[in-house]
Amino acid sequence: MNSIETLLLTRHDVAQLLSIEECMAAVEQVFKLYASGEAPAPGILGIHAQNGGFHIKAGVMNLSKNYFVAKINANFPGNYKNGLPTIQGVITVCDAENGRLLALMDSIEITIIRTGAATGIAAKWLANNDAKVVTICGSGNQGKISLRAVMKVRQLEKVFVFDIDENKAHQFAHEFSEELNIIIEPVNDLRKAVMQSDICITCTPSKKPFLFREYISSGTFIAAVGSDNEDKQELESSLLASGKLVTDITAQSATIGELNHALKAGIMKQSDVYAELGQIIAGQKPGRVFDEEIIIFDSTGTALQDIAAAVIVYEKAMSGNFGLKMNFAEHVPIHAI
Repeated sequence: MNSIETLLLTRHDVAQLLSIEECMAAVEQVFKLYASGEAPAPGILGIHAQNGGFHIKAGVMNLSKNYFVAKINANFPGNYKNGLPTIQGVITVCDAENGRLLALMDSIEITIIRTGAATGIAAKWLANNDAKVVTICGSGNQGKISLRAVMKVRQLEKVFVFDIDENKAHQFAHEFSEELNIIIEPVNDLRKAVMQSDICITCTPSKKPFLFREYISSGTFIAAVGSDNEDKQELESSLLASGKLVTDITAQSATIGELNHALKAGIMKQSDVYAELGQIIAGQKPGRVFDEEIIIFDSTGTALQDIAAAVIVYEKAMSGNFGLKMNFAEHVPIHAI
């Protein structure tokens, strides 16, 4: 590619270039690098809008080369009424040595896959080895990719799926039971389902808790994925305080994750967090110590994950025939404007 050209990649391009397996491997690696002090802390900025919000997540990491990646995402939960995606946006990939704009790519697929990848990796390190039953709360894209990711690390036998829209839960079960060759049962009684489960994944836009301490059996692993701004909450704060809490990045969870609500309620301190996921991957702290532990992963979604996924997409696109190339820096004479 010409040194001043930028690669443009659509959602379709990204979907062709990024698999859940390679994204999980890359996400695991960047969490480990961050915990080992080989990457600076990523940044985040959130802006509320009337019907949703925007956030920017950015970071620098030296992988095959030194990259800067920034993602601008819009999150509007009511968009389905108008046929629009809930989450949409763009990711920029730059050379962190000279600032050159290497690529612009759609963010939808990357956000879905890299979030699911973190759930799968967390389950690998924190769920019981013999976990066989999972409850998924939320039957959208994130519920689907979360199931695919967890099935890469555990031999599941049964899935319960819960959604406030019962039709979506039934659709989910119909679509995936045959494809994944697993029993998937739509449920209305969340408590009953969770009490039978080894793993529970929450991936909804809920603004009030719906998962409570009395639902949870000993040994359960919970991946709390939906809370990515200070208004969202899926877990009762006393559940968070009663379990072993692992975050993606504690400082971020303290401002926009489930931890944020427990801190505001005064029932937890940041020092009560057991570990960040990267510390466990890096061997700095053990993961699950006892089969009976209730372990909660507060997954707010980090720029580390975006970097891991976007770099895979960019480098694979560069080695193949993907995307369009454009010179954004082309000079236009003033008299031509």
